[in-house]
Amino acid sequence: MTGRRIGIALGGGSARGWAHIGVLEVLQEAGFAPTLVAGTSMGALVGGAWVAGSIDALKAWALQVDRRRIAGMIDVNLRTGGLMDGQRINGFLCGLGLDRDVGELPTAYTAVATDLAAGDEVWLRHGSLVSAIRASIAIPGIISPCRIDGRWLVDGGLANQIPISACRAMGADIVVAVNVNAGLLAKHAAGFSNAEPDTARIAEILEQVPARLYPLADRVLPQLMAGGPQRPGYFEALAASFSIVQDKLAAARLAEAPPDVMIMPEVAAISLMEFDRAEEAIRAGRAATEAVLERIETLVACDGPV
Repeated sequence: MTGRRIGIALGGGSARGWAHIGVLEVLQEAGFAPTLVAGTSMGALVGGAWVAGSIDALKAWALQVDRRRIAGMIDVNLRTGGLMDGQRINGFLCGLGLDRDVGELPTAYTAVATDLAAGDEVWLRHGSLVSAIRASIAIPGIISPCRIDGRWLVDGGLANQIPISACRAMGADIVVAVNVNAGLLAKHAAGFSNAEPDTARIAEILEQVPARLYPLADRVLPQLMAGGPQRPGYFEALAASFSIVQDKLAAARLAEAPPDVMIMPEVAAISLMEFDRAEEAIRAGRAATEAVLERIETLVACDGPV
């Protein structure tokens, strides 16, 4: 094995990003632990926890979290530019042991954020790790922007969804990228167009139907109430809109500068806020990584250009 430096670019994807834990576990177990880590949004969180030695604590939290606990982290304050002010998120990150200085971490690390005023991609490579992660995960409309060095920063997915370029700039010889949003647009389209009848409403109406008409109503009502396409809710509309931006941007960036290895966990069925599905996402991350280990091994052993 040569001394090639492996960089990993962990893409954004909200709850789907739990898959990054499985990816990093398999790479570590196979002897291909990355020496450089760049992350966007959820990738910044998981990657930051990994380089800080807190990945086990993050995984333990992810595997036991439920929707009630997630709701408890929502500190609503619309005056701050999002549904969530972010103070409880800061406390959560500090509780994981991430209150560290990026420059003092044992593994080179970059979190990607977006300058809300200029639209520029911002690489956070120094200063507070908590602040870097907090800025990178600031999903517009959900988590308020984070101010660092005089700039208001939001989710890095608006500028660089899969930070391959950051890995290259950090000196990676081999770049492994993780895309947890593959197939997401198709999933949203299917979800909005294939509506099911409102079974609760049908049951309510059937209770008021005379007994002699019940058999007929039971057959007809589901057809009458099937309705048109499902109306997306707030989070669904926001997630789909954000996914469109990320998908188009990621496709363009990948065409310009593809990674040496692409890992695509099958997690499209996990929606924006389903953080309670971590076990499923981690399992998908492991499976997708195991499928490319041979390719990584070949690249690591190669003496020439990759």
